[in-house]
Amino acid sequence: MNKPTLIVITGPTASGKSALAVSLAHKLNTEIISADSRQIYKGIPIVTAVPSLEEREEVEHHLIEILPLDAYYSAAKFQEDTHKILENIFKNHATAIVCGGSMLYLDALLNGIDELPTVPEEIRISLMKEWQEKGDDWLVERLRETDIDYYRRVDLKNLKRVFHAVEISQTAGRPYSELLTKQAQSADYAKLPYDVVKVCLTGERELLFERINKRVIKMMEAGLEEEARRVYHLRHLNSLNTVGLKEMFSWFDGKLTKDEAVSRIQKNTRVYAKKQLTWHRRDSKLIYLDIKDGVSSNAEKIMRLLSS
Repeated sequence: MNKPTLIVITGPTASGKSALAVSLAHKLNTEIISADSRQIYKGIPIVTAVPSLEEREEVEHHLIEILPLDAYYSAAKFQEDTHKILENIFKNHATAIVCGGSMLYLDALLNGIDELPTVPEEIRISLMKEWQEKGDDWLVERLRETDIDYYRRVDLKNLKRVFHAVEISQTAGRPYSELLTKQAQSADYAKLPYDVVKVCLTGERELLFERINKRVIKMMEAGLEEEARRVYHLRHLNSLNTVGLKEMFSWFDGKLTKDEAVSRIQKNTRVYAKKQLTWHRRDSKLIYLDIKDGVSSNAEKIMRLLSS
């Protein structure tokens, strides 16, 4: 009996992943699961570039705007939720689509994830409160004291990852780095209950950066300022620690002008896109599609891959 097929569409921000996923879902009459660590939250649709209501009415989307901003979510939870959703999709469809640029989420789904202890709610709340009271520097220093190995190799600006390492270390009573088995390095898709076709949108950096700059302007025109002001009082939440909101908050705090904030969003988004591109280069299983070829052409290329 043939396995069902999971199509993974990834790529840097502003590369057109969502549009390609919707086009392909129409052709295959199937559903889409979002692999975006911010689209899962309610109340910030502009900054997270969630698919439009029209797209979501045309094609069933999962894991989009389902959690309040103060809810905790992780790559392990994404893996668990997505496996359940895929099981249901594959009851009625031969294919399913996972679309997103959150690299850790995709790694967890396809390569497995280390078995880590469940963090008691009281530990998480206590650490979160200390972080809010003492600031980001305190959190980073706490990681240095708890796990010097992970401190030396993690992106210290990714405070969500820093916090996760600290809470796991405190729960386990040993450094987070000692619990990582690097199982992703020996990933074997053949062990999965479905075949995997993994595509990555790419293109010339100048074109991608131009798209990023234009997207930020469109976000401002769509009401990013108003969206940011609605959640400003919750700015301490991890879900709002994201490019687009942090710069808006700095403007509201008087640290930047409006024009500086917009320019900083564009710059920081380009930096994030570079990190995504670097991450993708490590994956030998990716099939690359050029963004300049357009949505229809790239959807047809994937259809041919599926029939080959």
